[in-house]
Amino acid sequence: MKIGFVTLGCKVNIYESNALKDKFISLGYEVSDIDSDCSAFIINTCSVTNMADSKSRQMIRKCIKLNPNAIICAMGCFIQSTKNVDIEGIDILIGNSNKAKAVELIDKMLKEGKREKYNLVKDILKDKEYELLTATYFDHTRAFVKIEDGCQNFCSYCIIPFARGPVRSKPLMVALREFKEIAKLGYKEIVLSGIDIGKYYDKETNTNFTKLVKLMLDNIPEIKRIRISSIEITQIDDELIDLIKNNQVITSHIHLPLQSGSDKVLKDMNRKYDTLKFKEIVNKLKAARKDISLTTDVIVGFPTEDDNDYIDSVNYIKEIGFSKIHVFPYSVRNNTKAALLKQLPDNVKKERTSNLIKVSEELQKKYNELFLNQELDVLFEQSNKEYTMGHTSNYIEVRVKKDDNLIGKIVKSRLNNIENDYILGEIVDK
Repeated sequence: MKIGFVTLGCKVNIYESNALKDKFISLGYEVSDIDSDCSAFIINTCSVTNMADSKSRQMIRKCIKLNPNAIICAMGCFIQSTKNVDIEGIDILIGNSNKAKAVELIDKMLKEGKREKYNLVKDILKDKEYELLTATYFDHTRAFVKIEDGCQNFCSYCIIPFARGPVRSKPLMVALREFKEIAKLGYKEIVLSGIDIGKYYDKETNTNFTKLVKLMLDNIPEIKRIRISSIEITQIDDELIDLIKNNQVITSHIHLPLQSGSDKVLKDMNRKYDTLKFKEIVNKLKAARKDISLTTDVIVGFPTEDDNDYIDSVNYIKEIGFSKIHVFPYSVRNNTKAALLKQLPDNVKKERTSNLIKVSEELQKKYNELFLNQELDVLFEQSNKEYTMGHTSNYIEVRVKKDDNLIGKIVKSRLNNIENDYILGEIVDK
């Protein structure tokens, strides 16, 4: 029998879905994308924006329509943050706890040939234990590994603390065993993922995030790349910067969420830094690693962002010199403080979003141009009809003439020509 998966949102959701796929495979099931032959569907939802909520609803309904006889399990942030999910046809509701229960319940119902209704959504804010999910099944040649869950920052625009609960960390010994198993399977790159990974802490061994990275470097030489997916600027200490400076295994790319380049807006957002502090850490990172790629998230159209704040933000972004910006128009999230403020018109948010995307495109092109005619190591990940594609350590997408034998390998490649947001290259040494 086949289990169809839909995974929306972040790398944490990808990891959790992969862990569930592992469990189903061990029970003899086939896992796949969604189609009408699936006996059950798992929709792992997202709720970071209104659009994410809408897409989550659409995908649940699509699965119900594809096969009305299939068991429908909806889980994740949308289910957790929505008090009453009013979609007829869902059999199992799970928030962001007890996700492994989905395997047990679906297996039971399929074997018994009997559908039942379950609602396992609980108060996530009271959740103190890390759910021990581990994965060796990955959809990509890079292994996204969750090491932490939850966030307690309570930024005024963000629903994630209410959807994910307080910070919980994977036990150190469990994490290291998982990393070693992944390395044995031949994965060259591990992407450290979580909701707030800089808050990782294993109290039994007094291990914080920086110590975890050092233990990976010291104990698992098979890992050729360790990628820090996204980390708050306030969680980057001098010890981590020193590791980045002296260990090329740590990739030359870090995602640093900025959200705004205006100190007034940052304060209103309840962010934990100002532009001066952010720039101070950025300068340290650039001094440690000259070629480092710094990408970021920026919210435009926050309720208190006036024209001058927006201009200040754009100028600051250019000054920092990010290599790419993920631009999000502000989205009202119920139960957050910012939802109570007077909102800006949609046309203002749309215009600012469009303008900042153009800035991002300019910055990305400028950064990519620095590496033209250079030879860089590329981890190749997938192919289309024409090219095989992968990423450098500093996360430049490189495409070469199609050769599926390259997938999963790190190969030196010459970067020749910029095409849109990627670079066309050629293999130098296999």
